Amino acid sequence: MLALGYKEQRTGPNGERRGGNLEVRGMDRRFKGDHYVTPEGARIGLLVHKDACVTAFVQKTNYQVEVNGPYMETGCFEPPFAH
Repeated sequence: MLALGYKEQRTGPNGERRGGNLEVRGMDRRFKGDHYVTPEGARIGLLVHKDACVTAFVQKTNYQVEVNGPYMETGCFEPPFAH
């Protein structure tokens, strides 16, 4: 995606956005059975316009792509707890 001209999103020391439109993160931890696990894979958030995002996750055996608007607290990614 960087080769296509998208810039990595940068944040300041207080979490303020300082440019860029592409963010890649690890998968969120989730509770499974009696403990937390972190699945393999990555989450991708692409801010394509000030009010439009494409978010996705990719894993060896699964993927998903969605279109949504940015969240005030977390940008393109859905907040980890109820919004």
